[in-house]
Amino acid sequence: MGLLTGKTALVTGAARGIGKAIAMKFASEGANIAFTDLVADDNFKATEIEILAMGVKAKGYASNAADFEQAHKTVEEVLKDFGQIDVLVNNAGITRDGLMMRMTEQQWDAVISVNLKSAFNFIHALTPVMMRQKGGSIINMASVVGVSGNAGQANYSASKAGMIGLAKSIAKELGSRGIRANAIAPGFIITDMTAALSDKVREEWEKTIPLRRGGTPEDVANVATFLASDLSSYVSGQVIHCDGGMNT
Repeated sequence: MGLLTGKTALVTGAARGIGKAIAMKFASEGANIAFTDLVADDNFKATEIEILAMGVKAKGYASNAADFEQAHKTVEEVLKDFGQIDVLVNNAGITRDGLMMRMTEQQWDAVISVNLKSAFNFIHALTPVMMRQKGGSIINMASVVGVSGNAGQANYSASKAGMIGLAKSIAKELGSRGIRANAIAPGFIITDMTAALSDKVREEWEKTIPLRRGGTPEDVANVATFLASDLSSYVSGQVIHCDGGMNT
Protein backbone atom coordinates (compact mmCIF):
# COMPACT_ATOMS: atom_id res chain seq x y z
CA MET A 1 0.00 0.00 0.00
CA GLY A 2 1.16 3.48 -0.84
CA LEU A 3 0.85 6.64 1.19
CA LEU A 4 -2.14 7.77 -0.89
CA THR A 5 -3.91 4.49 -1.59
CA GLY A 6 -7.67 5.00 -1.58
CA LYS A 7 -7.45 8.75 -2.19
CA THR A 8 -8.39 10.73 -5.28
CA ALA A 9 -6.35 13.82 -6.11
CA LEU A 10 -7.24 16.68 -8.44
CA VAL A 11 -4.19 18.54 -9.77
CA THR A 12 -4.62 21.65 -11.92
CA GLY A 13 -2.18 22.53 -14.67
CA ALA A 14 -0.64 19.06 -14.63
CA ALA A 15 0.12 18.18 -18.25
CA ARG A 16 3.78 19.12 -17.77
CA GLY A 17 6.37 20.43 -15.33
CA ILE A 18 5.81 20.48 -11.57
CA GLY A 19 2.12 19.62 -11.89
CA LYS A 20 2.88 16.49 -13.87
CA ALA A 21 5.60 15.45 -11.41
CA ILE A 22 3.10 15.80 -8.56
CA ALA A 23 0.46 13.79 -10.38
CA MET A 24 2.97 11.05 -11.20
CA LYS A 25 4.29 10.89 -7.64
CA PHE A 26 0.77 10.74 -6.21
CA ALA A 27 -0.05 7.91 -8.60
CA SER A 28 3.09 6.02 -7.55
CA GLU A 29 1.76 6.20 -3.98
CA GLY A 30 -1.58 4.72 -5.02
CA ALA A 31 -3.77 7.78 -5.61
CA ASN A 32 -6.29 7.98 -8.41
CA ILE A 33 -5.56 11.09 -10.46
CA ALA A 34 -7.78 13.70 -12.06
CA PHE A 35 -5.86 16.52 -13.67
CA THR A 36 -6.57 19.61 -15.72
CA ASP A 37 -4.82 21.66 -18.31
CA LEU A 38 -5.97 24.34 -20.69
CA VAL A 39 -6.09 22.18 -23.82
CA ALA A 40 -5.94 18.45 -24.52
CA ASP A 41 -2.70 18.63 -26.52
CA ASP A 42 -0.06 15.93 -27.00
CA ASN A 43 1.48 16.57 -23.55
CA PHE A 44 -1.97 16.29 -21.98
CA LYS A 45 -2.70 12.95 -23.66
CA ALA A 46 0.78 11.57 -22.95
CA THR A 47 0.45 12.47 -19.26
CA GLU A 48 -2.89 10.65 -19.00
CA ILE A 49 -1.38 7.55 -20.63
CA GLU A 50 1.67 7.62 -18.34
CA ILE A 51 -0.45 7.84 -15.21
CA LEU A 52 -2.81 5.07 -16.34
CA ALA A 53 0.21 2.85 -16.94
CA MET A 54 0.93 3.06 -13.20
CA GLY A 55 -2.15 1.01 -12.45
CA VAL A 56 -4.39 3.71 -11.00
CA LYS A 57 -7.49 5.39 -12.34
CA ALA A 58 -6.66 8.59 -14.21
CA LYS A 59 -8.38 11.12 -16.42
CA GLY A 60 -7.47 14.52 -17.80
CA TYR A 61 -9.94 17.38 -18.20
CA ALA A 62 -9.43 20.24 -20.65
CA SER A 63 -10.45 23.22 -18.54
CA ASN A 64 -9.54 26.85 -18.02
CA ALA A 65 -8.80 26.95 -14.29
CA ALA A 66 -9.21 30.72 -14.27
CA ASP A 67 -12.85 30.42 -15.34
CA PHE A 68 -15.21 30.12 -12.37
CA GLU A 69 -17.93 28.20 -14.22
CA GLN A 70 -15.48 25.83 -15.92
CA ALA A 71 -13.81 25.04 -12.59
CA HIS A 72 -17.12 24.15 -10.99
CA LYS A 73 -18.14 22.06 -14.00
CA THR A 74 -14.81 20.23 -13.88
CA VAL A 75 -15.26 19.39 -10.20
CA GLU A 76 -18.73 18.04 -10.98
CA GLU A 77 -17.30 15.87 -13.77
CA VAL A 78 -14.49 14.56 -11.57
CA LEU A 79 -16.95 13.64 -8.83
CA LYS A 80 -19.13 11.84 -11.38
CA ASP A 81 -16.13 9.91 -12.69
CA PHE A 82 -14.26 9.23 -9.42
CA GLY A 83 -16.88 9.56 -6.69
CA GLN A 84 -14.67 11.61 -4.37
CA ILE A 85 -11.89 14.21 -4.24
CA ASP A 86 -9.62 14.01 -1.21
CA VAL A 87 -6.72 16.18 -2.34
CA LEU A 88 -6.69 19.41 -4.35
CA VAL A 89 -3.42 20.79 -5.72
CA ASN A 90 -3.77 24.31 -7.10
CA ASN A 91 -0.83 24.29 -9.47
CA ALA A 92 -2.07 26.12 -12.59
CA GLY A 93 0.13 29.12 -13.26
CA ILE A 94 1.74 31.41 -15.83
CA THR A 95 4.30 34.22 -15.91
CA ARG A 96 4.07 37.54 -17.70
CA ASP A 97 7.16 39.26 -16.33
CA GLY A 98 7.94 42.94 -16.72
CA LEU A 99 9.04 46.00 -14.77
CA MET A 100 6.18 47.82 -13.08
CA MET A 101 6.49 50.96 -15.21
CA ARG A 102 6.16 48.85 -18.38
CA MET A 103 3.70 46.23 -17.15
CA THR A 104 0.36 46.32 -18.89
CA GLU A 105 -3.00 45.82 -17.25
CA GLN A 106 -3.41 42.69 -19.35
CA GLN A 107 -0.15 41.23 -17.99
CA TRP A 108 -1.28 41.91 -14.43
CA ASP A 109 -4.80 40.57 -14.89
CA ALA A 110 -3.70 37.41 -16.72
CA VAL A 111 -1.28 36.34 -13.98
CA ILE A 112 -3.61 37.13 -11.09
CA SER A 113 -6.46 35.33 -12.84
CA VAL A 114 -4.59 32.13 -13.72
CA ASN A 115 -2.37 31.92 -10.64
CA LEU A 116 -4.68 33.11 -7.87
CA LYS A 117 -8.29 33.26 -9.00
CA SER A 118 -8.02 29.67 -10.26
CA ALA A 119 -7.27 28.50 -6.73
CA PHE A 120 -10.31 30.37 -5.42
CA ASN A 121 -12.43 28.78 -8.15
CA PHE A 122 -11.49 25.22 -7.27
CA ILE A 123 -11.50 25.70 -3.50
CA HIS A 124 -14.95 27.30 -3.80
CA ALA A 125 -16.22 24.35 -5.82
CA LEU A 126 -14.69 21.76 -3.49
CA THR A 127 -15.49 23.28 -0.10
CA PRO A 128 -18.99 21.73 0.22
CA VAL A 129 -17.62 18.42 -1.07
CA MET A 130 -14.83 18.23 1.49
CA MET A 131 -17.17 19.44 4.24
CA ARG A 132 -19.50 16.53 3.50
CA GLN A 133 -16.53 14.17 3.49
CA LYS A 134 -15.34 15.72 6.76
CA GLY A 135 -11.81 15.91 5.48
CA GLY A 136 -9.46 16.89 2.70
CA SER A 137 -6.06 18.37 1.92
CA ILE A 138 -5.69 21.54 -0.14
CA ILE A 139 -2.22 22.39 -1.44
CA ASN A 140 -1.49 25.77 -3.02
CA MET A 141 1.62 26.10 -5.15
CA ALA A 142 3.22 29.37 -4.11
CA SER A 143 6.84 30.49 -4.66
CA VAL A 144 9.78 31.96 -2.80
CA VAL A 145 9.06 35.23 -4.61
CA GLY A 146 5.66 35.23 -2.95
CA VAL A 147 7.56 35.59 0.32
CA SER A 148 10.55 37.72 -0.67
CA GLY A 149 9.34 39.50 -3.82
CA ASN A 150 11.33 39.88 -7.03
CA ALA A 151 12.04 42.80 -9.33
CA GLY A 152 10.27 42.44 -12.64
CA GLN A 153 7.73 40.00 -11.21
CA ALA A 154 5.31 42.18 -9.27
CA ASN A 155 2.30 40.39 -10.74
CA TYR A 156 3.70 36.89 -10.20
CA SER A 157 4.95 37.70 -6.69
CA ALA A 158 1.60 39.20 -5.73
CA SER A 159 -0.26 36.15 -7.04
CA LYS A 160 1.96 33.76 -5.10
CA ALA A 161 1.75 35.82 -1.91
CA GLY A 162 -2.00 35.60 -2.38
CA MET A 163 -1.77 31.82 -2.58
CA ILE A 164 -0.09 31.80 0.83
CA GLY A 165 -2.71 34.07 2.39
CA LEU A 166 -5.46 32.00 0.82
CA ALA A 167 -4.10 28.74 2.24
CA LYS A 168 -3.71 30.22 5.72
CA SER A 169 -7.23 31.63 5.66
CA ILE A 170 -8.80 28.38 4.44
CA ALA A 171 -6.88 26.47 7.12
CA LYS A 172 -8.55 28.61 9.78
CA GLU A 173 -11.96 28.69 8.13
CA LEU A 174 -12.33 24.98 7.40
CA GLY A 175 -10.06 23.33 9.96
CA SER A 176 -12.98 22.45 12.24
CA ARG A 177 -14.35 20.31 9.39
CA GLY A 178 -11.14 18.30 9.13
CA ILE A 179 -9.92 20.15 6.06
CA ARG A 180 -6.26 21.12 5.91
CA ALA A 181 -4.71 23.78 3.67
CA ASN A 182 -1.02 24.44 3.12
CA ALA A 183 1.27 26.08 0.59
CA ILE A 184 4.54 25.02 -1.01
CA ALA A 185 7.05 27.73 -1.94
CA PRO A 186 9.46 26.30 -4.53
CA GLY A 187 12.68 28.10 -5.31
CA PHE A 188 14.73 27.69 -8.48
CA ILE A 189 13.26 24.53 -10.00
CA ILE A 190 14.64 23.10 -13.23
CA THR A 191 11.73 22.93 -15.67
CA ASP A 192 11.33 23.56 -19.41
CA MET A 193 11.01 27.27 -18.62
CA THR A 194 14.19 27.56 -16.54
CA ALA A 195 16.09 25.17 -18.81
CA ALA A 196 15.86 27.85 -21.50
CA LEU A 197 18.08 30.16 -19.40
CA SER A 198 21.71 30.54 -20.37
CA ASP A 199 24.39 28.64 -18.45
CA LYS A 200 25.67 31.93 -17.04
CA VAL A 201 22.28 32.95 -15.67
CA ARG A 202 21.74 29.50 -14.22
CA GLU A 203 25.17 29.52 -12.55
CA GLU A 204 24.41 32.91 -10.97
CA TRP A 205 21.13 31.55 -9.64
CA GLU A 206 22.84 28.51 -8.15
CA LYS A 207 25.33 30.70 -6.28
CA THR A 208 22.42 32.10 -4.26
CA ILE A 209 21.32 28.60 -3.19
CA PRO A 210 23.06 27.06 -0.15
CA LEU A 211 22.72 23.56 -1.63
CA ARG A 212 24.34 24.89 -4.82
CA ARG A 213 21.88 23.31 -7.23
CA GLY A 214 18.51 23.88 -8.69
CA GLY A 215 15.64 21.74 -7.52
CA THR A 216 13.74 19.22 -9.59
CA PRO A 217 9.98 18.90 -10.07
CA GLU A 218 10.30 15.63 -8.15
CA ASP A 219 11.70 17.52 -5.14
CA VAL A 220 8.50 19.57 -5.05
CA ALA A 221 6.36 16.49 -5.67
CA ASN A 222 7.85 14.80 -2.60
CA VAL A 223 6.76 17.72 -0.41
CA ALA A 224 3.30 17.68 -1.97
CA THR A 225 3.02 13.96 -1.26
CA PHE A 226 3.75 14.56 2.41
CA LEU A 227 1.06 17.26 2.58
CA ALA A 228 -1.46 15.09 0.73
CA SER A 229 -0.88 12.07 2.95
CA ASP A 230 -1.91 11.27 6.50
CA LEU A 231 1.71 11.80 7.54
CA SER A 232 0.83 15.51 7.69
CA SER A 233 -2.51 15.05 9.46
CA TYR A 234 -1.61 17.75 12.02
CA VAL A 235 -0.02 20.17 9.56
CA SER A 236 -2.22 23.01 8.34
CA GLY A 237 -1.85 26.68 7.50
CA GLN A 238 1.86 26.27 6.80
CA VAL A 239 4.23 27.33 4.04
CA ILE A 240 6.91 24.76 3.26
CA HIS A 241 9.89 26.18 1.40
CA CYS A 242 11.36 23.78 -1.17
CA ASP A 243 14.28 25.93 -2.23
CA GLY A 244 17.58 24.40 -1.15
CA GLY A 245 17.89 26.96 1.63
CA MET A 246 17.59 29.90 -0.79
CA ASN A 247 15.14 31.87 1.34
CA THR A 248 16.62 31.00 4.74
